[in-house]
Amino acid sequence: MATSKPSKRARLEQHLSRRPREPVGEKDWEQLKELLTPISDGYLRRLLRCSGLPLAPLVEGVRQDSFEDLERTLLALEGERTAALRAGNPARAQACRRAVIEAKDHARLVLRSPKTEPAKAAWKQEMLLWILVWLENPGVFGAWLGLRKQARSEGRA
Repeated sequence: MATSKPSKRARLEQHLSRRPREPVGEKDWEQLKELLTPISDGYLRRLLRCSGLPLAPLVEGVRQDSFEDLERTLLALEGERTAALRAGNPARAQACRRAVIEAKDHARLVLRSPKTEPAKAAWKQEMLLWILVWLENPGVFGAWLGLRKQARSEGRA
């Protein structure tokens, strides 16, 4: 009787249980991709998010589960992007931008789906606006977001 190979989720959980409970960084990400190959970035990211471990901003990507998660992850990526530019590392800054572009594409995919309910579409449309503002001018995103949230709470947006 043939034995089945453990699932990617089980292999990841086993690997994570043998390492210190510390944030999963970009080097860890590369090791995990190699360990679990073939695995898509999206699936690995979902598995890591479910692990409960803290994730480095470029590993976590942009979260669209809630506005709080969206704000936190966009601001974290802006911090990474700014630090990369100050350190003279445009490739890392571009990686931050690519992560946000991926989130934009995902939000648009949800909005195009005929299965998306109107309430979720309105929610995603607002998230897409945040993402687009970040992409247009990440340096002012934090200030813009503060004004946007204030206007929404006052019923002006």
